[in-house]
Amino acid sequence: MQTPTSGTFPAGGSSALGVKEIAWARLAAGIAKGGEELLRKRFAAARGAGIPARWIEELLLQSFLNVGYPLTLAAFGVWREMVPEVADGGGEPLEHAKHNAWKERGAEAAGEVYGRTYQKLLTNLRALHPAVEHLVVTDAYGKILAREGVDAKWRELGTLSAIAMLEAPNQLHAHLRGALNLGWTREEVDALLALLEHDMTSDHALDVWSKWAEVRERGL
Repeated sequence: MQTPTSGTFPAGGSSALGVKEIAWARLAAGIAKGGEELLRKRFAAARGAGIPARWIEELLLQSFLNVGYPLTLAAFGVWREMVPEVADGGGEPLEHAKHNAWKERGAEAAGEVYGRTYQKLLTNLRALHPAVEHLVVTDAYGKILAREGVDAKWRELGTLSAIAMLEAPNQLHAHLRGALNLGWTREEVDALLALLEHDMTSDHALDVWSKWAEVRERGL
């Protein structure tokens, strides 16, 4: 499994996040925001920072979960115009014979993200609809977020960066905690939100920082 090596961000930037982390987070946020010109710049910056094409395509695949089909398909179209060749043959194939494996590794992956609140998550999902637990655990985590090629810590950074752009406070809270559960430090999340703030309205940024204060200071 590849793991991009952190670099030092130029003077005036974040000392807590490296060049690759910054480019990765800004690309995830750009996919959530949309817009061809913005996406072209963010894709180019990611490649310039040394993020492998395979990683970018895995981030696009998980963006179907985080921001939906319309924005992700548009972003995929821009990327494919820039890089016509599919990276590494498309990576791990999606074969339905692997359904049981997806279910098992999905439960493990979701458990790592949600930690002590995982069982509560399952209860809440079941209360929404009988199919939702399966869709989240098996399809989202097992089929996509636990795919080979990108480790869970980096995937969670991408997920948090995308969700921070959305009006989804409960999911934001969960993935702020998830970032800590998967090894990102409080200082790194501080730096991430300061970076992403440039893509937010002032009111939205205040809401995001408020939610982070609940997690960072009080462990909620």
